[in-house]
Amino acid sequence: MTRDSSGLERIPEAFVADVLGRLADHESLRRRLPDGGSLFFDRPLPFLCVYRRPWNRSDEGTAELIRGESSYLIAPGMARRRKDWTRLLHGLVSSLMDRFGDFLVVEIWSAPPSRPRAGASEMAEDEENRQLAALRPKFRVTARGPNKPRAVVEMLIRSLRQIVVDGVQAEVEMDDRAEGRAPGMPSLFSTADAKELKCHFLGIEVKPVYRDVATEEVFPAALRVLRRGVSRALRRTFFTFVRTHTTARVRHSYALGRRALVKAVWEVDRRLAEVANAFDLVWQVTPINTVAAWREFQRSRFERTPEFRYRPLTVEPTELKRRLFSIPIEKIEDPTLSHLFLQSQDELDRKITMLADIGDYRLLAGSVQVYGLVEPKLLELAKELLRRISSRSRDQESGRTLNAEQFAELARAEIAWYRQKAPDFATTVTVCDDLYWGLSVSDGKLLIGCKTRIPPGRVGPLLQHEIGTHLVTYYNGQAQPFRQLYCGLAGYEAFQEGLAVLAEHLSHSIDPPRVRILAARVIACQALLEGASFVETFRTLNKDHGFSKRLAYTIAMRVYRGGGTVKDAIYLRGLVEVLQYLGDGGEFEPLLLGKIAADHIPLMRELKMRRVLVPPPLRPRYLDRPGVSDKLLRLREGLSVFDLFESRKKRK
Repeated sequence: MTRDSSGLERIPEAFVADVLGRLADHESLRRRLPDGGSLFFDRPLPFLCVYRRPWNRSDEGTAELIRGESSYLIAPGMARRRKDWTRLLHGLVSSLMDRFGDFLVVEIWSAPPSRPRAGASEMAEDEENRQLAALRPKFRVTARGPNKPRAVVEMLIRSLRQIVVDGVQAEVEMDDRAEGRAPGMPSLFSTADAKELKCHFLGIEVKPVYRDVATEEVFPAALRVLRRGVSRALRRTFFTFVRTHTTARVRHSYALGRRALVKAVWEVDRRLAEVANAFDLVWQVTPINTVAAWREFQRSRFERTPEFRYRPLTVEPTELKRRLFSIPIEKIEDPTLSHLFLQSQDELDRKITMLADIGDYRLLAGSVQVYGLVEPKLLELAKELLRRISSRSRDQESGRTLNAEQFAELARAEIAWYRQKAPDFATTVTVCDDLYWGLSVSDGKLLIGCKTRIPPGRVGPLLQHEIGTHLVTYYNGQAQPFRQLYCGLAGYEAFQEGLAVLAEHLSHSIDPPRVRILAARVIACQALLEGASFVETFRTLNKDHGFSKRLAYTIAMRVYRGGGTVKDAIYLRGLVEVLQYLGDGGEFEPLLLGKIAADHIPLMRELKMRRVLVPPPLRPRYLDRPGVSDKLLRLREGLSVFDLFESRKKRK
């Protein structure tokens, strides 16, 4: 930048030429402008968002509404600066119109503060209504002239109306008479320039519900919600414009989002992953004396609640929280990534609290915050499953079984098959003395309890549950640019476990005893929430639902461990979620990208279309088994949990 005779920093011609040159070479650019302005283009695009900062009042938060877009200009609104950014804009628009055939400029500004009606504060009801009205999101769209892009304007209005802030839907009005610019601001271009360029201009006035009218203090949560909503509306608007007015070809509005990611994204992702990988909540909350506790429970004739012991913590929870909240997520401009990272930060905070509460009754409250309550529909489903499936179904523990070492050898053979497809499929199988029984995947490794016994009929389904789902999605998550995809996005466990249970059905079949266990876990979680003791829940499972004493103990132990956790309800809940997703026509491939929740699938689709994510490199082995394609087709017809095991009966 150079300065004129008055000391004012100016934008030189060489700067404008450099900007145009980078766009001509299909490069991204980010440039600082005088007086706190900035220019960003992710790549050459036929549209630009503009925000001009008022010179006569503060306007906190408004610039953030466009800072996550693929192209934006933030400029000072002072009249003495007009010549600079007009020259810059003229060059940009002219150059990009030559490339795309047309161009759209959308300027956004906040509505000036409004004065309350005289006497409104005299009545409490009027004052309350005024305050509620002040929180309703509202937009005014301006577009003038006979050649305004009507389809584009209609899409903008329709998309803005879909924005909801704090449960209140946005109000949108169209004004085709007003000037398409912020009050008190000069036109972006002179009349002569506008005629020469022939590009399109739209204006969006936004009611600043994201800040306090009196103090100008920003409401961060409201600003985040509004920012994501405005971003979605803008991208749909730009997509309509690109498709109807330019020579560019774009498949979806998602594809108009950013592709280039700034350094802050990688830094936040790395630091979140470091905190997530610093502890394993499931490992820490798993008792190390389950066998001894079982024997004590037997000796008490199942009358005394077992005392469980846990591994010492290898981390200091307060230090982890200090590291967690020092991560500068506020630096992330991209609304989608900011949303995902904030979700992860919030869930990690709650899980670290649970880590500190192991062995205390407070663990249950934290567990509910992370995994949720047992929904009435889920509870009714669990009860109906236990009513329909006879307790005389073949018990999984009866007859011949494989021990831990025998199962480990089969697991290693399964992993060897995957390594033929992906040589860097780096995972290990370990038989653990301090796990006793059961299977667990931790940090991309399969752990097997030393006392584990597995019926032959369960071997195949378990291999696809643990390796074909948990380890394959871990590997696929590692192939993505974000570590969160293998660490696990917030709330991923239910969908992940549901997919793993479905893998059992797709690879072999899901047998009735397995379904009964999933249902029993829900029943046990609800009993815990209702205040039942360990012994009472054990009796319910054993006497009312016909589970063996050992199996009833195991189910109750998983639910009451650490002070109580409702995590085990997620298996049946997740299976229902996956079945509903596939029944609604959802594609199977996004489920393999990494460890994600159902709510993340649209965001994963967006990031993939933006070329931020890559297709999953590894497919589960079970997808290549004969008959799996037919099973997937039937799932798209809308099968229920009942259909899964009842179809097995029909085949027999």
